[in-house]
Amino acid sequence: MNQEVRTRFAPSPTGGLHLGGVRTALFSYLFAKKHKGSFVLRVEDTDQNRYVEGAEQYIIDCLAWCGISPDEGPHKPGEYAPYRQSERKLMYKQYALQLVESGHAYYAFDTSEELEKMREELKSEKNPSPQYDASHRMHMKNSLSLLKEETDKLLQENTPYVIRIKMPQNEIISFNDMIRGEIKNEADLVDDKVLLKADGMPTYHLAVVVDDYLMKITHAFRGEEWLPSAPVHIKLWEYLGWKESMPQWAHLPLILKPDGNGKLSKRDGDRLGFPVFAMDWHDPKTGDTTKGFKELGFLPEAFINLLALLGWHSGEEKELFTKEELIAAFSMERVHKGGAKFDFDKAKWFNHEWIKKLSDEDCAALVKPILTTKGLKIEDDSFLIKAVHLVKERCVLLNDFYEQSIYLFESPFTFDLEAIQAKWTDEKKLFFIDWINILESLSVWQFSDIETSFKNLATEKNIKPGELQLPFRIMLVGAKHGIGVFHIADMIGKEDTVNRMKKVLGML
Repeated sequence: MNQEVRTRFAPSPTGGLHLGGVRTALFSYLFAKKHKGSFVLRVEDTDQNRYVEGAEQYIIDCLAWCGISPDEGPHKPGEYAPYRQSERKLMYKQYALQLVESGHAYYAFDTSEELEKMREELKSEKNPSPQYDASHRMHMKNSLSLLKEETDKLLQENTPYVIRIKMPQNEIISFNDMIRGEIKNEADLVDDKVLLKADGMPTYHLAVVVDDYLMKITHAFRGEEWLPSAPVHIKLWEYLGWKESMPQWAHLPLILKPDGNGKLSKRDGDRLGFPVFAMDWHDPKTGDTTKGFKELGFLPEAFINLLALLGWHSGEEKELFTKEELIAAFSMERVHKGGAKFDFDKAKWFNHEWIKKLSDEDCAALVKPILTTKGLKIEDDSFLIKAVHLVKERCVLLNDFYEQSIYLFESPFTFDLEAIQAKWTDEKKLFFIDWINILESLSVWQFSDIETSFKNLATEKNIKPGELQLPFRIMLVGAKHGIGVFHIADMIGKEDTVNRMKKVLGML
């Protein structure tokens, strides 16, 4: 590519960051980095009614956690600043007025009541959602239907107005999508979208074109739900005289519900018990918290890995990719046209694999704050590293480390006595009483010696070791789960092992 590649992620600061939005950012990032270009964050805050305090910083934090931080943005201004559309407000109006002057847009003075009346009067079985378009614009209150003197008077009286694009008639509008190839649209089916609102703020349609042009964006990634708006944007690029600078577009496939029936939503996550936001989102308006992948215990490496494979395939059998490997392998030719089903079990598989790839030291550093937040006292980091090494294979999420290792840090509060009592005998009780005496006399405390003494005594008393291991496990863990029971005894030490055994024997 001759020119510098510049991609952008342009979210609205209206709430939590959906995993579909993160995937759009990820693909934009991967493409830019593959071609040694720049990845830009632009905050599209033109809809002030939906603006939520703190959402912008949340978006920045999400991208940082994912490891796909922008090269430019509100938090990292470059030569194309400002990067918030609300701070670029004045420049949009001049382009809207330019379009009016050239005859490609017009003033519309219709009140909300008049618009509603139009929709009600024109609604029919064949046309359930009437549009403000070429077939209806001359029946409405705008600078096309009014005399020039009437329009001028309304403007002089500061009558509220919007500026609408004047879509052409009898024209096929086409463009080449990087994923879908040539796409054609009939202009007659597209309404005259509002470009500039009554409050002077641009709509997405005008702002995205102006900003992409001024920021020299070369490739624009967005969801396929924006395909119906493409004809409006193409005409704006043409009407403003910038068609040669129009970025190449890629309309990404939807991320679908697990059953493939429709787009994945927050409601689906709530219903099925998994997050759809990158990080926890605390809504300042409602006070509600929506769970995110980070806080559930996902690694960012796993999160971007699973997102990359939702709608893209490397062409290899390989599934685990570092960020650097994704950059090297990424190509638009392998992005799918069809939607990708979200599979939470597969997402957890990715996370499990990435946890296993972590060094014990790195894993311990990630796990330590989780354990301490839950009340465990971590006094020895080397002990934690050893514990992590033993339980890591059992942990799918970082939060699993608490349940899988708590018995290594503190004695259980409850014990599954029923599981012991089902096959408990006096002979078994005597075994444990005698074994405690042997354990207390051991000069070397390590799992191999503990196991050997256990098996030797079981053989001497003619009891199968397998019948004794479950009671021993419950004595140490309180339940049936956990790592190798002799490793547990080794980790917690002689005194704690014997005390736990005596405690449970006294309860039986």
